[in-house]
Amino acid sequence: MQTSLQKYYDYLRIERQLSRYTLAAYQRQLTAVVDILQRNDIPTWQLVSPSVVRFIVAESRKSGLHEKSLALRLSALRQFFAYLVVQGELKVNPATGISAPKQGKHLPKNIDEEQVSKLLNNHSKEPIDIRDRAMLELMYSSGLRLSELQGLNLNSVNMRARELRVLGKGNKERILPFGHHAAHAIQDWLKVRLLFNPKDDALFVSSLGNRLTHRSIQKRMEIWGIKQGLNAHLNPHKLRHSFATHMLEASKDLRAVQELLGHSNLATTQIYTHLNFQHLAEVYDQAHPRAKRNK
Repeated sequence: MQTSLQKYYDYLRIERQLSRYTLAAYQRQLTAVVDILQRNDIPTWQLVSPSVVRFIVAESRKSGLHEKSLALRLSALRQFFAYLVVQGELKVNPATGISAPKQGKHLPKNIDEEQVSKLLNNHSKEPIDIRDRAMLELMYSSGLRLSELQGLNLNSVNMRARELRVLGKGNKERILPFGHHAAHAIQDWLKVRLLFNPKDDALFVSSLGNRLTHRSIQKRMEIWGIKQGLNAHLNPHKLRHSFATHMLEASKDLRAVQELLGHSNLATTQIYTHLNFQHLAEVYDQAHPRAKRNK
């Protein structure tokens, strides 16, 4: 089982060129599947039938896995089996046709513009605060994913053009603009960055000079939100969603927001960003030929 898995991971890394974060997510899910199979005396992939796949889903749910994680596990398993079929190790994909439990639709929460202003209204001269403010300004200004922010290097930033070169999901590169507030915050950070004795070209580094980890960034944002008296828990995803919501409310341009967010599918943007009903009603009244009312 492990030999087939290792070949699959090599395929994902070399031929599919998945990022190490996506690859790690696949490995976590498939390792958990192997654990379930071995505990139940199923030693080979050839012995996995559709009923066994359903059993895996049931056991995963018993262990406390929520709907979204169950769907991810089933998807990882289905794709792995598809690979084994292509390699000739299986005749059919036993996970085909098996659906994950339905997920409840939860709209991401965002921070309103007044709260964002409150969040970023901190002009501390402490180097670590200067760094954190630059991270927040840049994430909100460009709608970055956590992994995109964490992966930025010095040469990712073009200060003259106010452009940012980021590597998104699937190793897809895109160029993003950033505003003057973010530009000033980055300039302030670059003036003190050398105080941290950077060990490489990472844009944002820790007090030890290493590239900040995902967890470190999350923790710093959480602390910053508390310090600024934000009435909601702050995390990178919430800041990215706030960017998307505010951009969509101001521009009404779903396609442009899709490009900025780096979504390959417009449906993802439609779920990710939501307009309030008042705005939708205004658009309807202005656009529909039979919506105009006589005053």
